[in-house]
Amino acid sequence: MTATGPGNAPGAQEAVGTTDAPHGTDAVDMVDVVAIGESMVAFRPVRPGRLADVPAFDRGIGGAESNVACVLAAAGHTTRWVGRVGADGFGDHLVEAIGAHGVDVSHVRRDPDRPTGVYFRTAGDRSTDAHEVAYYRAGSAASAMSPDGVDPAAVRAGRILHLSGITAALSDGCRDLMRDLTARRPGRPLVSFDVNHRPGLWRDGHGPEVLLDLARGADIVFVGDDEAREAWGLRGARAVREALPEPRLVVVKQGRDGAVALERDPDGRPDADGTVTFVPALHVDVVAAVGAGDAFAAGFLSATLRGLPVRDRLRHGHLTAAAALTAPGDLAPPPARALADRLAALDDTAWGRLRLGPGWTRADEEADEEVRTP
Repeated sequence: MTATGPGNAPGAQEAVGTTDAPHGTDAVDMVDVVAIGESMVAFRPVRPGRLADVPAFDRGIGGAESNVACVLAAAGHTTRWVGRVGADGFGDHLVEAIGAHGVDVSHVRRDPDRPTGVYFRTAGDRSTDAHEVAYYRAGSAASAMSPDGVDPAAVRAGRILHLSGITAALSDGCRDLMRDLTARRPGRPLVSFDVNHRPGLWRDGHGPEVLLDLARGADIVFVGDDEAREAWGLRGARAVREALPEPRLVVVKQGRDGAVALERDPDGRPDADGTVTFVPALHVDVVAAVGAGDAFAAGFLSATLRGLPVRDRLRHGHLTAAAALTAPGDLAPPPARALADRLAALDDTAWGRLRLGPGWTRADEEADEEVRTP
């Protein structure tokens, strides 16, 4: 496996998309990123303990795709979340809260017959067994999404369309929608797909094959190496790339080790070796291990929109994930662009010595007290 530096990857400096609207859309309605999927009202405990013992909960929002849209909006990009919520108070809360992050929510549909999904979770680490999550999403408004229930102009009017495998698991209609959005056709936006394998949602057992098919239709794919093993029995980034020959980029997240991006051969030959770029993960003093995956995708897509080299896209993904890991809750403001650019430009030795703790995103550019390079 070879690592590449800035500018070495084929097409690394090419920005995503153009300022021209795709066919059939209004140029005024164009945004950088459109994200489609279910958002739910999240209830988080006021103190640690079992769900049976926690006396009260704080209300927030949760949803992989809307999380990405919110983080990208905070990073200065124009974003739109397209979804479906109930005509109820929880639906009001979601639309208002996501809109307050600067996300366009004007194309969210309200369903008078189905409720907004909600979930409760304990304060434990969701990446281990030391947590409980109780979902109340069966029959939710979002599960009624379908190709006929989404405004195609609102979806196409983005430079990037961001999707998640979670949506496909919600219903047959949602699965049809995802297949329609990942179909390769002229004029579609760049399609970003986060596999987000959730075995508990796939009652019919067809999740792995559906997710593989959807990933093959995307242009950028995010998948954890643990997900690839569990869903597809694939071990190693090369094996994942071989199973996904069509996307321009496959990003395999390797937990605390880092992340690797495997680019398609410049001539588009699926059987030829493309460029492989590995960036080690940062040393982070973790506050809450939630939201890091969505933040990584947002950081990577932000750098992609700016036409940065693949190495820097991975570094921006790590930095944005670090912002989520060093703050409570699922959503955390990303680092200021100037700070992130400066850290992403460090040489490999300095990058490897970075240690980020709570408050590092607020560090002054000239005197970074919370950004340590021992």
